[in-house]
Amino acid sequence: MMRSLVACLVMLAVAAAVAVGQPAAPAPAPAAGSQSGLPVPLREVGFDQNIGAMLPLDLSFRDETGEAVTLGQYFGSRPVLLSLVYYECPMLCSMALNGLVSSLRVLDLEPGRDFDLVTVSFNPKEGPALAAAKKATYVEEYDRPQAASAWHFLTGDSLAIRRLTDTVGFRYTWDEKTKQYAHASGLIVTTPSGQLARYFFGIDYSPRDMRLGLVEASAGKLGNVVDQALLYCFRYDPESGTYAAAALNLVRAGGAVTVVAMAALLLVLRHRNRARPNTI
Repeated sequence: MMRSLVACLVMLAVAAAVAVGQPAAPAPAPAAGSQSGLPVPLREVGFDQNIGAMLPLDLSFRDETGEAVTLGQYFGSRPVLLSLVYYECPMLCSMALNGLVSSLRVLDLEPGRDFDLVTVSFNPKEGPALAAAKKATYVEEYDRPQAASAWHFLTGDSLAIRRLTDTVGFRYTWDEKTKQYAHASGLIVTTPSGQLARYFFGIDYSPRDMRLGLVEASAGKLGNVVDQALLYCFRYDPESGTYAAAALNLVRAGGAVTVVAMAALLLVLRHRNRARPNTI
């Protein structure tokens, strides 16, 4: 018993040291506009974090059936995962949606119960038919019972799109040479009220980070004791768009665990001494 407790303490100490010593995830590349060596279209591309801003929920769009909707229809009850793509994107947008689905399938959170998803095309020339085709593809790939009713694919006019993209900090441009949009890739977690809470960049999203982002955005309505412990030890890093180890909190948690383990060790030793028969 005593050897096991000592081994446990050593393992905890090593784990804490490794966690504290790990470097934070690398920060994303500087904003495209600051990279003079890039092609002209890419200099106008970027994703600025406007955490705390409120989405303009009065914006009008059309859903995948062609019905006129407002953005606010999808908010109010649960956190929302918001993605900006265009449906005829030849590669990057599909890769981002593939990454989103891959991460979601790992989670035990359910769409329509724990969160909703809204995907908006930033190409004003795209319509409901393209949105419906894209939705069918990804609802089938996600393969969750409520995915069809919880994941909404929208299209809209240029004014609504521009107001939305400006609010969330999504910068893109049309490249006349390639006849494609040059754009960034990422995912936004919002609160049920439509406040921008977390940004995740790229095309692959950490399931752990996505879960923690949804738990935080839900203001305590989602998650369990383990999630709360992770949120104590990990903090969202806006520069990298990931959850990184909070060194001070890890040290505090490690210290608390050590104190509890030492107290347990002392109790075991005391009990063993009492149980040992007296000898003359």
